[in-house]
Parts: sequence; C-alpha cells; structure tokens
Amino acid sequence: MAPRHRHRRTTAVTALAAVALIVPVTVSCSAVEKALDCAQLAVEISNDVDNLQEALTGAAVNPQDADKILDALDKDIDKVGDRTDSADVGKAVDDLQKALDNVQKSVDSGKHPDMTPVRDAAGELTGVCSP
Repeated sequence: MAPRHRHRRTTAVTALAAVALIVPVTVSCSAVEKALDCAQLAVEISNDVDNLQEALTGAAVNPQDADKILDALDKDIDKVGDRTDSADVGKAVDDLQKALDNVQKSVDSGKHPDMTPVRDAAGELTGVCSP
C-alpha cells in the first residue's frame, strides 16, 4: 500500500506544479491580449483621426461627417479605456478626449479646429499601446 500512496502524492505534486506553470502563462496571455487589443484600437483611433482631418478639410461641404467621426472616436476611446487598466493608457485616453472635446467645441461654433493636440494625443496613445 505504501508505493501506491507515494504515487498519489507524486501525482498531486506534479498536478500542482503544472497548475503553477499554467497560471503565469494564462496571465501573460491575458496581458498580451490586452496589449494587442489596445494596439489595434490605437490604430483604429489613428485612422479615425486621419478621417476627421479629411472631414474637417471638407467641412464646408458636409459638416455632418465631422460629427459622425467624432462620435466614432468617442466610442473607440471608450473601448480602449474599458479594455486596459494601464495608467499610461488612461492618461493618453484622457488627453485624447480633452483634445477631441476642444475640436467638437470648435466645430459647434463654426470655427476651424486645431488638430495638432488630437494628433499628438493619438500618437501618445499609439506609443503606450505598442506591445
């Protein structure tokens, strides 16, 4: 009976060791997935910023385009904020949101907005989201 008892103990130790190895891998995969999500959303936001620049250049023709793109940017920014808990990403998201709020105010008042802060904040977000 003693050899069998030893076998159970060895099996249990082996199982615990396997779990101990799997847990960090799972956590690491989760962190990688979050980083990739963040990077993908940063690219989408960068594309939205480019589209916004184009819409604002032609805003005299169709100002509703700028509003649609600003709405899309707001949604993408919310996604980034929801999918990460990084302080650096949070700061970049806040900076981008403030810049977009200023653009929205300019558009609403009929002025041509300064896109420099938006591009800078989008670049900051891309930098902190890079895996």
